[in-house]
Amino acid sequence: MTPKSNSQARATTNIGDNLNLRTVFTRPGEATDLPKFSMADDMLLPETAYQIVHDEAMLDGNARLNLATFVSTWMDDEAKKLYSETVDKNMIDKDEYPQTAAIEDRCWKILADLWHNPNVDNAIGTSTIGSSEACMLGGLALKRHWQARRKAEGKSTETPNLVLSTAVQVCWEKFCNYFEVEPRWVPISPDHMVLDGHELEKYVDENTIGVVAIMGQTYTGMYEPVKQIAAKLDQIQADTGLDVKIHVDGASGAMIAPFCQPDLEWDFRVDRVVSINTSGHKFGLVYPGVGWIVWRDTEALPESMVFHCSYLGGDMPTLALNFSRPGAQVLLQYYQFLRLGREGYRQVQQGSLDVAQWLSSEIAKIDAFELVSKGDTIPVFAWRLKSGHTDNWNLYDLSDRLRMKGWLVPAYPMADDLADLTVQRIVVRAGLSHDLARALIADIQTEVDFLDRLEGPIPAEGERSHFHH
Repeated sequence: MTPKSNSQARATTNIGDNLNLRTVFTRPGEATDLPKFSMADDMLLPETAYQIVHDEAMLDGNARLNLATFVSTWMDDEAKKLYSETVDKNMIDKDEYPQTAAIEDRCWKILADLWHNPNVDNAIGTSTIGSSEACMLGGLALKRHWQARRKAEGKSTETPNLVLSTAVQVCWEKFCNYFEVEPRWVPISPDHMVLDGHELEKYVDENTIGVVAIMGQTYTGMYEPVKQIAAKLDQIQADTGLDVKIHVDGASGAMIAPFCQPDLEWDFRVDRVVSINTSGHKFGLVYPGVGWIVWRDTEALPESMVFHCSYLGGDMPTLALNFSRPGAQVLLQYYQFLRLGREGYRQVQQGSLDVAQWLSSEIAKIDAFELVSKGDTIPVFAWRLKSGHTDNWNLYDLSDRLRMKGWLVPAYPMADDLADLTVQRIVVRAGLSHDLARALIADIQTEVDFLDRLEGPIPAEGERSHFHH
């Protein structure tokens, strides 16, 4: 057999290793167009595929500078390591991953204890993919209880309704739509910025399955006064005999109040509260997505909602709308409970509250603005443009200007009766330091100064390409 010449060997090497030798941006995929909505015929090297996805993702906003989202955008290196080690676990496979299932059980019991459940051993709870699923389960439990009571009384179960503020998160609109419950919207107003029990008797009747109270309104961060709502429902029961229970949507506040406002009675200390949900991936300080719901006792959760199935070799009771979902976030939640404890959570949440209240105080010093909330409930606050300050720009324009510098600070109209009021909101999460906050205020002041110098109104959206700074 004749040995290959050096030139032949080089040619063979070049042919065989061509993809490996070429730099990543000159390989097929980066140097050529790939179909976006159909699968390509050929394979790519893993590093090329990675680079394509990585580069597209770079076009998203910087998560740390996203002051619109409530969702956690920072965890420490040990948490990231744990995440990578457990990302392959399926939460539903309790027979295959019994320790993850046991840790899930510990987590909701920790929350039940945190929320002053009178008998944790008689409570019941579960993890979910987020607060939306948890709210659906809480609402469904209220509906099933109402249906069972009405059937026992020989009455119709045709027209259930749920009483809630117009400022609730959109998941409650979904619940009412998907599970055929009439929403009884209590409007917010300048005098009643939250559902506080005012005129509640106008909305509650024999078909009411429950009342939703929000601990940390999405629009402004304000708490709805659960104890005050319960007192009004006590009065309604005394007058009418109607016994209406409360579900607390604590997506955010249920992980703030226990640590930073411990004397506030909003949880299972209020007798009418039968269930509470929270987002582990918000102020539970875990990457998305994980939520939690806890019922006061087993009686508060209808047995008809617990589904028993045989799966991968074992009998498995499940309580969820989803089936397969990640187990890693549940383990991350337990990691945070172990890592931080009560004092650690208090420090982290109080740190966010301190930053929020410093930011709101600085916003209040800017002549163009008027605070709507201060960030003294959950670390979220909103402001409005002062009436008469200018006709040349609005908060949407300021939001656009801040986006140019990387900050995502949303502007939006308030709900229903306050729909003509536009506000801007900041959510402070772990990772937004005082140093970053100072940079944000400096940028807001700079952009307000720029907008105030305009000699006429900013052009409409379609004309902005002609607008030069």
